[in-house]
Amino acid sequence: MTLKLFEVLSKLKSEDEFRMLFEDLCTYAEIEKMEQRVECAQLLLGGDTYNRIIEKTDISSATLSRVSRCIQHGSGGYSKVLKSLMTEDDKDVD
Repeated sequence: MTLKLFEVLSKLKSEDEFRMLFEDLCTYAEIEKMEQRVECAQLLLGGDTYNRIIEKTDISSATLSRVSRCIQHGSGGYSKVLKSLMTEDDKDVD
């Protein structure tokens, strides 16, 4: 069943298509929680401390710990995608 989800996601061509699908697929709260996790992963990859991240984002320490474990021991999704986004952002600044 999850293979169908990944197949659908791989067919999306724009940020707008992703937004539209996620708005139909998820509740606002679910999207908000996913956004919070992505933000925390960016902050962790950027070197922020747990305390600073919790202060900035109001994420629970348990969820932050899970995000951190995924960065350190997961499949590499956070690191690969977010590092490439940070590289793109650096290029846009130049």
